[in-house]
Amino acid sequence: MLEEERKYDVDPDFTLPEFSGALPDGVRVVELSPVTLTATYLDTADLRLARAGVSLRHRRGDELPWTVKLPADSPGVRHEISRPGRRKSPPAELTALVTAYSRGAELAPAAVVRTVRRAYELRDGSDRLLAEIADDAVSVLDGKRIRATFREIEVERKEGDQDLLDRVEAALTGAGARAGGFTPKHVRALGPAADGPPDLVPPGELPEPPSAGDVVVAAIRRGIGRILAHDPLVRLRAPVGDDDTAVHQMRVGCRRLRSDLRTFGPLIRKAWATPLRDELKWLAGVLGQARDAEVLRDRLHQTASADPLSPLDPEAVGRIDRVLADRHDAALAAVDEALGSPRYHALVESLVDAARAPQLTARADEPAAEVLPRLVARPWHRLTDGDDEVDGAADLRGDAPDERWHAVRINGKRARYAVDAVAGVLGGDAAKLAKALSKVQNLLGEHQDAAVAAQTWQSIAEENPADHAVAVTAGRLVERERAATRTARAAFPEAWDRASRGRRTAWLD
Repeated sequence: MLEEERKYDVDPDFTLPEFSGALPDGVRVVELSPVTLTATYLDTADLRLARAGVSLRHRRGDELPWTVKLPADSPGVRHEISRPGRRKSPPAELTALVTAYSRGAELAPAAVVRTVRRAYELRDGSDRLLAEIADDAVSVLDGKRIRATFREIEVERKEGDQDLLDRVEAALTGAGARAGGFTPKHVRALGPAADGPPDLVPPGELPEPPSAGDVVVAAIRRGIGRILAHDPLVRLRAPVGDDDTAVHQMRVGCRRLRSDLRTFGPLIRKAWATPLRDELKWLAGVLGQARDAEVLRDRLHQTASADPLSPLDPEAVGRIDRVLADRHDAALAAVDEALGSPRYHALVESLVDAARAPQLTARADEPAAEVLPRLVARPWHRLTDGDDEVDGAADLRGDAPDERWHAVRINGKRARYAVDAVAGVLGGDAAKLAKALSKVQNLLGEHQDAAVAAQTWQSIAEENPADHAVAVTAGRLVERERAATRTARAAFPEAWDRASRGRRTAWLD
């Protein structure tokens, strides 16, 4: 689940304000009995978790005493996952969730924090819990000795909205509380060492003007960050946004990074990049099986409900879905096995090292504006012109086999990734081309999804020859998918024409 909090520093003699006058009509304050919470935080010897904004703790007295908190995209928002377990034995599921941060290093008690909490619930007229205010007096323990103390206020959003939190904040700051950074208790308890930079180096800001190497290093770090950030979410089967999955995003991270290492190969030491690309290919392949199953299950229900006036047999659709569900479960089990393997742990270590110290060639020192267009032109011209084995996008015929359309899609994806990597630096026409290529890729992706789905529905029917309802339903699904491929093919020439216009691509010549 997502936890959204705001924290406030206060002096020891701070007095909570009277909230009732600051709250919307109908919202009341319910004071809870004080509780004492003693939490033991685990970390590596060099505090890798704390420095990355991650925590693994055991808190005595909680119904689910073990909790992992992971950073999310917004400040003050974290993924919170709690499980049962004995005090000296963290659940294996939770230690696995922090693999991308601990990288296999031993986890041991690093800080013990005792909190005397006075909590206040904000409830509406229907008794819904809108938010909780926690007034925490914190003691950092060293054995039985108190090493440090501090006080802080936490406001956690439940079913309330941002306006309610803003009203509470105004009341708190008006009474002298200090809003600002979001520093977890254990980080304050551990001191400056826990507040150091994370091991995974972020992309950072580019200098002005950037060298080609600056841009490539930023792209490499973005790709690595995307992969590792989605590691725990893949393990949790967590959704990403409204209509995406962590498996998809982690796989995209692998494929983009492999593509960047290939496109910018002349700027990167080959002996360094090749093993990394090989291992990323392995991981992307494992994730790809699970992603394909995800897409097919979504596709089945999308295609089956495409024409409400001509409904398909729901029981037959359900039997097809069960086949896909079994495949999906098997693919996810393979993902879990891969993420728990020594091979993956070694890859994570290599990725962190790669983000810390990418190995570039002397050409990387040259100006980005001079070097990058020539490198991006290679995948672009391969997309446009093709070769003996793959059609160029401009020559792709509407009656070409699905395999040829898929081959163009692969080249299109590489070209799009390359343009994306430099668009933020080169701007102008490069950014316009990136946007236009995205639309081209959407059409090619829709074509491929429909073509693969049609083959899948047909194969499931062939595997169940005695199930006549499935055979009929699969046949109707195939007809709808082939109609979708024809629609994509018909729309492709116009989309390609917009993407390949001279004013968008002149910078590549």
